[in-house]
Amino acid sequence: MAATGPIIPVILSGGAGTRLWPMSRELYPKQLLPLVSARSLLQETVHRVAGDGFAAPLVICNDEHRFIIAEQLRQLDIRPEAIVLEPVARNTAPAVAIAATLLAARDRDAMMLVLPSDHVIGDSAAYARAIHTAAAAARQGRLVAFGIRPSGPETGYGYIRNGAALDGVDGAFAIDRFVEKPDAATARGFLADGAWSWNSGMFMFTAGLFLDELGRLEPEMAEAVREAVAQSGRDLDFTRLDEASFTRAPAKSIDYAVMERTGAMWARGRRSGTSAPRIRPAMS
Repeated sequence: MAATGPIIPVILSGGAGTRLWPMSRELYPKQLLPLVSARSLLQETVHRVAGDGFAAPLVICNDEHRFIIAEQLRQLDIRPEAIVLEPVARNTAPAVAIAATLLAARDRDAMMLVLPSDHVIGDSAAYARAIHTAAAAARQGRLVAFGIRPSGPETGYGYIRNGAALDGVDGAFAIDRFVEKPDAATARGFLADGAWSWNSGMFMFTAGLFLDELGRLEPEMAEAVREAVAQSGRDLDFTRLDEASFTRAPAKSIDYAVMERTGAMWARGRRSGTSAPRIRPAMS
């Protein structure tokens, strides 16, 4: 059955606060700081996906940041679906799997929009159009990754290459290839080729499809996450995962664990950032 309900933002707010030091610190990482407006980057992320077509956000965060995040959401008058506390850092794949497991328990077709909490988006209208295109591809049973049109030969980002166009979804393309952090000469070649995007770390898919692929590709991770959720408990307004179970999950990014290996047809989109004001989605 195709997903027809609202899009559920899944906000990833981990991080050790090692970038932008000393402004960003372990107990106050950059996404909790108001770096580009009066709102923090986390608040900007949540605000962009509030309103018609979106459900309440589900936030995955460090235990140490829980009260700060809860207060920042309260300031926006946002009541989250849940604030889930990671007892240990395990990278993005287990974090996304936690959200998918919680959502799939009531609806395997729940549409997840996975968002890092530290992005700066310069063109809100283009961002909304990219989400709309990605949702159309995800409803066809694709795993969707968003890309950013590169503005220079950046060597600190991963890249994704366009493949064939996706039938029925204008602006969506197959992902032909992933490349992690190329050297400068390779990055210059990607820009000259014109078919490459920066990998943004944003994704969209249904909870059930993601769990199916995770179970096939990373069964140990899928099982550890299932146990961590099954043995989780409430702590005030927070969901606290079982530490022993979650610690057994391999620490891998969603790209390495699933997106670069999936046998499903995935899709990707291009979204705007501070240096990429235009959006054009693609598929894989």
